[in-house]
Amino acid sequence: MASACTLQWVPDSLYNTAVSAIVASYPRGRRDLKVLPENVQFDIYYRLYSKGRLCQLGMEFSDLDTFAKVLKVNDKRHLLHHCFQALMDHGLRASGILADSFAVRLSETITKDQFTKIRYLQLGFNLGGFLSDAGWFVDSERVYNACLELCHSEVDTGSLCRALECRIRLLHVQNANCKCKEADQTCKEAFRLTEVLAENGISVCKATLYTECCALRFAESQYDEAYKYCSMALHEIQPSLPHKALVDVLRQCSKACVVKRQFQKADLLIKHAVAFAKEHFGSHHPKYSDVLMDYGFYLLNIDSIAASVFVYQIALDIRQSVFGGNNLYVAIANEDLAYASYVEQYSSGKFKKAQDHAERAIEILGHILPPDHLLLSSSKRVKALILEEIAIDSHDKEMEERLLQEAQDLHLQSLELAKKAFGENNVQTAKHYGNLGRLYQSMQRYKEAEEMHLKAIEIKERLLGPDDYEVALSVGHLASLYNYDMKKYHEAEQLYLRSIDIGQKLFGEGYSGLEYDYRGLLRLYINLEKQDMATHYSNILHEWNQIRNSHNAEDVKPLEFDTSVSMIDIIERHF
Repeated sequence: MASACTLQWVPDSLYNTAVSAIVASYPRGRRDLKVLPENVQFDIYYRLYSKGRLCQLGMEFSDLDTFAKVLKVNDKRHLLHHCFQALMDHGLRASGILADSFAVRLSETITKDQFTKIRYLQLGFNLGGFLSDAGWFVDSERVYNACLELCHSEVDTGSLCRALECRIRLLHVQNANCKCKEADQTCKEAFRLTEVLAENGISVCKATLYTECCALRFAESQYDEAYKYCSMALHEIQPSLPHKALVDVLRQCSKACVVKRQFQKADLLIKHAVAFAKEHFGSHHPKYSDVLMDYGFYLLNIDSIAASVFVYQIALDIRQSVFGGNNLYVAIANEDLAYASYVEQYSSGKFKKAQDHAERAIEILGHILPPDHLLLSSSKRVKALILEEIAIDSHDKEMEERLLQEAQDLHLQSLELAKKAFGENNVQTAKHYGNLGRLYQSMQRYKEAEEMHLKAIEIKERLLGPDDYEVALSVGHLASLYNYDMKKYHEAEQLYLRSIDIGQKLFGEGYSGLEYDYRGLLRLYINLEKQDMATHYSNILHEWNQIRNSHNAEDVKPLEFDTSVSMIDIIERHF
């Protein structure tokens, strides 16, 4: 028995010793590596990374043929992400070099035979997909655009199908990179291709296309359109749909349901996505972290704040482990965790954790994005919200003024980026007006604060209807301004009551946001010397505290849930 155990152990040891020996004499034998199997080559390259020999690794990974081979080693993709990110952090623009090499190679392929074209298209899909998964969207887009040129050199149905797949992949990258105008055009071209294929008698599954259209309309705050595409995507689900695509359908559709306040539907979809991703990808895979990010979004929007923070932290830990360094996905996870932590600690005033994550997000994005990129808008907004609260709690007047001024600069930058991307008539723009309204109240610029809140309310009501959560937020903020600073008590009272009504309808009696409305009304009635009403809301606030304390006492176990209801039943019953 001991002998058998030894024999099982020796080959692994010999293999590792051989890999180490090759790495030790790497300059002499690097040319001979090309004949080795892809997985062996990858192990050697990864050992170069682990030994800190990034210049040698960069030379290898800058070669398109070499990188094409390591892309075939699917079971070690997370390790490839980690060493690729290290090269990018080291200053080698490997993503750009590979994209350039691929574009040149493809331009030389247009005159080649069909088999060669298809082979290079598959390489383009693999390379573009890897760069997209790693967060290097600009270079991924260049790869897919090069693929499209090759697709357009043929007019047969096979080329049309490949062109459609390329359009959908391109749409995903443009969505992720906040290029809404380009994505809209890509979306139209993709639908045109489906019509041409249909005319030729070829039916294609549109689940992924509808999902990307949903993501585009969601980013543009066109929530009715997003929800429409979400329903269409769910009805296109087929058993042959790849696991990754199915996860993306479920999680994006869940987000569309959240913003339409269809929380039961969102709950069913996102929990199925979490369970499915964990089963098929494992709990340390980037795709699992993607699902957790959207699950955190759902939890935050249903007022399960502690659970949201818990889930966002796991998602960040996974992304940090897989990518590390100045990676866009790590930055986004930091930003979302910063905002959830800010909401969680709003009453306590302990914003250190939230501030650290917000600043880390901006630091990373500043390394990899141009200063006018829309993704920076959201991170700057989160940091500005945190700075404002820190300033208010500060007992140093000079520090307070400095922090408020910094918050104003960040909010104004975010507003301009949103207006440039979406225009004035958009929910995102309205949110920035509301944030400025709160800030101007803190800066004692009350007339400007009122103007900003009224703008936010008008836009949100027109786009979302009078009873939406976002409207309630802005209404409550305007009520606070009227009550605490402008002494417009009658107007404040009506606004508070309206905010409370919306909050209770959406989230129930224990909704966390009710605290500020109840406290505002209590103060208002004391100032108006309406003792009966003051006593009434004092009792309501006490009851609310009891409900919240019971909620807070519950163990936070958001990843323990039942998904026994099948996806088919969910779609048939709810969509």
